[in-house]
Amino acid sequence: MTSSFVRVLKAAELPATTRKAVEVAGKSVLICNTGERLYAISSICSHAEEKLDCGRMGRTWIACPLHGARFELATGRAMNPPATKPIATYEVRVVEGWIEVAVPE
Repeated sequence: MTSSFVRVLKAAELPATTRKAVEVAGKSVLICNTGERLYAISSICSHAEEKLDCGRMGRTWIACPLHGARFELATGRAMNPPATKPIATYEVRVVEGWIEVAVPE
C-alpha cells in the first residue's frame, strides 16, 4: 500500500506540549507535539469513541478524557483498560515549515 503526504498545518501553529485535531482525507487525526517529537494518531478513543484532543498528554502517551485509557503515541497501542484496541497512527513529517501527514492511497 502506498501513501501520500498531505499538508495539515504550519509547524509554528503547534508549539511544544500541544496538540491539534485536523481532518485528513476524511479522517479525524490528532497531531501531537511532545516537545521532543511529532506524532499523528487517530483523534478518537477506541473504547469510548471520545475525542482525544481534550485528554492529558505525556511524552509518550495520550489519555482519553472520559475513562482515562492511555494510548502510546508512537504505536497507538492501548496501554491500560478500559481500552483494549489500538488507535491508528500515521506517518508525520515537517517540510518547509509545514506539518504533513501520510494518508493511504
